[in-house]
Amino acid sequence: MPKYFQYKICGYFLYFTAKCIVEAFHVHASDSTLTEESSAKFFVKENGDTIVEKRGVLTDKEINKIQAFIKDNYKEMYKKWAALSSEGFYRG
Repeated sequence: MPKYFQYKICGYFLYFTAKCIVEAFHVHASDSTLTEESSAKFFVKENGDTIVEKRGVLTDKEINKIQAFIKDNYKEMYKKWAALSSEGFYRG
């Protein structure tokens, strides 16, 4: 599973899976097991804002911090996504 970064944000890796690339640009947040079962899922809009599709086990505080991190880094993250997917940003 491709990670957007090799370090954790709020104790969670930010990543996507090869089967996810048929959807719009999004980010999973999960612990070291990188399972979708307990992960959160954030769809990312063209301006870096996110929509929480699934919160997983994350607290409101963790969700807010991860959303802020995505907003600050979404352009770099999108480059990694776009290398494998042609689906683009979330349009709601």
